[in-house]
Amino acid sequence: MTRLHCETFGQGQPVVLVHGWAMHSGVWRDFAKALARHCQVTCIDLPGHGRSEKITPFALEQISAALVESLPDRPCCWLGWSLGATVVLDVAERFPERVDSLVLLAGNPLFVQAETWPGMEAYQLDAFIDGLKANCQATLSRFLALQVKGLVDCKTVLKDLKEAVSEYDVPDRQTLLDGLNILKQSDLRPSLSRLKCPVSVILGGRDKLIPVSVGQQLPQLNAGCEVNILDQAGHVPFLSHQQEVLAVIARFLEQR
Repeated sequence: MTRLHCETFGQGQPVVLVHGWAMHSGVWRDFAKALARHCQVTCIDLPGHGRSEKITPFALEQISAALVESLPDRPCCWLGWSLGATVVLDVAERFPERVDSLVLLAGNPLFVQAETWPGMEAYQLDAFIDGLKANCQATLSRFLALQVKGLVDCKTVLKDLKEAVSEYDVPDRQTLLDGLNILKQSDLRPSLSRLKCPVSVILGGRDKLIPVSVGQQLPQLNAGCEVNILDQAGHVPFLSHQQEVLAVIARFLEQR
């Protein structure tokens, strides 16, 4: 069994937070403690990230199994941010008995743009893949900057994001490449369409990675999918617009 690092805050309905690419669970800390006023929050490091052991290959099937094995055997609300949203959709597909609801935060079931689906253009993602191979640190810095681009207080949010990320060493290059390949190759739209549990999606109107127009497509895949748009938020709304995100999640949990 792969040893994954977890931290738990609060009491009540269980909610699992799954972070994004190249990150670790520490990026959630202030947000998780605020959310824990409403429920029991568990932050978990993905394999090979933060303080968790790595797995080979870093692929969705192995990631989902490792997460489920590391947590109590009970249904939870799973909240995934960015790559984490892809992961929690896969968990819901493979282990539906462990998922009673989903929150997709700045996520897209098909990350790369397709003919009839909005997403990140493939050449942009390929540029990150090439950049990782050439200069890992510079590519990570560019990725962090892109997450806050367009925000009114982008410098402050970027500073907070960099401080959180720098608590632990970044994942090794192969794990990072595998993570980008998950985003490039995975199409979780069929999984979303099959879900029976409630789904809440939170998107930022200024997100440079996830087109806000994806919000118009999601309810067509799953009529039980609610979409919340934070007009002034980017790709890290839990940092830049914490209270708005908390309000959406608290209402969603109460409705359950």
